[in-house]
Amino acid sequence: MDVGVVSRSFPQLSNEETAKLLSEKGFKWTELCFSQTDSNYWVYNGMSDMKNFTDEESIKIVESFRNEGIEVSAIGVFTNLLETNEKEAEENLAYFERLIEIASINNVPYVSTECGFIPGKRGVNADTYEADFQRILENVKYLAQKAEKYKVSIAIEPCVLDIIPSAKRMVDFINQVGSDRVKVLLDPANLIANNSEEDMFSYLSPHIAYFHGKDRKVNDTYGRAIGDGDINWPLFLHLYHKYTEDVPFIMEYVNINNFCDIRDRVLHFNEMAAFQYK
Repeated sequence: MDVGVVSRSFPQLSNEETAKLLSEKGFKWTELCFSQTDSNYWVYNGMSDMKNFTDEESIKIVESFRNEGIEVSAIGVFTNLLETNEKEAEENLAYFERLIEIASINNVPYVSTECGFIPGKRGVNADTYEADFQRILENVKYLAQKAEKYKVSIAIEPCVLDIIPSAKRMVDFINQVGSDRVKVLLDPANLIANNSEEDMFSYLSPHIAYFHGKDRKVNDTYGRAIGDGDINWPLFLHLYHKYTEDVPFIMEYVNINNFCDIRDRVLHFNEMAAFQYK
């Protein structure tokens, strides 16, 4: 089984150093966040000023991975699509659109994001839920039009902590947006408290762009490395091969010291899947 890892796992390295390391260690894919020492533009749940980030610079970065045999499956955005401040919301959407454009220039098929959140108010809040849902729905409809223009797709990562907290709600959301340009970034750790492994694939397999590989205890707030939580990985990987063979599986919540060890856990669970689900 091929495995990838997100580029932001190596903030101490340049893009070229990251690409060479992944190649040397036998990885296939990356989700490219511009978070390396020579492209420090990535801001989780926010945005950064990219006016000095040129098309040529983006091409050089993407090619540094491709030249090492690493496929850039997506460009990570992860901005806040629930921002209520009008000026900041406009800036977030402009930031998102610029990364859609960069993905298009570089023939990267996906740009990825979570729903976003207001600090201190993350999750489903009954007094604001309907307005929040309408806000993200309209924002993604707008971005889907931009994605269609640039021939790129948007991969949204649902999470139990966010406004789209389950696999079913994700499918409902895709249907309400009404665009083939909206896909799913499936992180099983983010849904395991609301959905079984089977549920995730039952609802989402036709829409999956790629996977995040991490784990979670069902009552944890934050994720863990694969094998340190409650996901049944042999079952999950059996379903992966059954429904989504060769879709990029890209680890996160790893670092330069453990990413190969965690990858080896994936390969071990994959061997277990082949044995248990003949």
